[in-house]
Amino acid sequence: MDIRWERALRTFLPMHRSKLRLTGVVAALLLLLAACGSDGSSDSASSSSDDGTTKDSIVLGYSAWPGWFPLAVADEVGIFDEVGLDVDLRFFADYIASLDAMAAGELDGNTQTLNDTMFGVAAGSEQVIVTNNDNSTGNDQIICDDSVQTIEDLKGKTVAAEPGVVDHFLLLQGMKDAGLTEDDIDFRGVPTDAAAASFAGGEFDCVGVFAPFTVTAMEREGAHVLFSSADYPGTISDHIVVSRALVDDHPETVQKLVDAWYLTLAYMDEHPDESLTILAKAAETSEEDYKSFADGTTIFTAEEALASFEDGDDTTSLLYTARLINPFLVEAGLIEEEAPLDGLFDASFTQDWVDRQGDG
Repeated sequence: MDIRWERALRTFLPMHRSKLRLTGVVAALLLLLAACGSDGSSDSASSSSDDGTTKDSIVLGYSAWPGWFPLAVADEVGIFDEVGLDVDLRFFADYIASLDAMAAGELDGNTQTLNDTMFGVAAGSEQVIVTNNDNSTGNDQIICDDSVQTIEDLKGKTVAAEPGVVDHFLLLQGMKDAGLTEDDIDFRGVPTDAAAASFAGGEFDCVGVFAPFTVTAMEREGAHVLFSSADYPGTISDHIVVSRALVDDHPETVQKLVDAWYLTLAYMDEHPDESLTILAKAAETSEEDYKSFADGTTIFTAEEALASFEDGDDTTSLLYTARLINPFLVEAGLIEEEAPLDGLFDASFTQDWVDRQGDG
């Protein structure tokens, strides 16, 4: 990392890091409103089709995460075409940029974690979770050098993570269990890819990153996983999120997208070798390294995903988990008021898929 940028982060982030993502989303929303014009019309990705129901072309964003790389398989082998959906699939090396693009109406849908979606909704972006793709079960990790062997050892250490995203959330959960807070560490807010590379180069004592960036972080001698999302099952969930306008105005289009997701999972089961080649290529890693991600991401069947949409009393329920995340976002200063949860989850498209498989 450029030393001038690192110094700027050290000066700016301790006081203001919690505002960075909020500023980006609010700016994106203001740009969207300006684009709409005084007549309320918009040239956003979710413009209406002639029949008011079907929209056969959408723009879908995705980022580097094992639970989302199957979309590259869908694109490569023609599954979107199979369901009659023209998808402009856009890969974002910068995950935060995909969130901002979604908030600005530049995308019809995007792949996002639950807490990042709630952040956007709290800032005024109308988004709906229509699939529960997976849970992180080890691929989000707090990685440390050999000077840190227990969570208690984090006290006074320099720890980097991307502010407000899932690994920051994971870090705070682990420290809370050990009686520590963020005030007990020297926290550095750094984008995930840069954090992994900087830790590998010896800049920080610990880093919070997700796969595939974990591979980079583990290149440092003595690096080891202090704790991971496997220790907090269900708290980090990953989704396909679409705009409220797409759900309301083009539900058949959303159904095609959900159908494509489950058809892709079926294809991957039937063609594991071909799928692995595509997945590893999309992740820009070796097939051997990609295989190592398998246990750290639990991709849900449609039935498992459907069950997760139900309310419950543990983190297998999305609603329960969302109620845990809301105060975290407020306490971290990322949002001023908790995100409204009414209408955030729509299980109807997964339900429709399950019902049709039963009819078959």
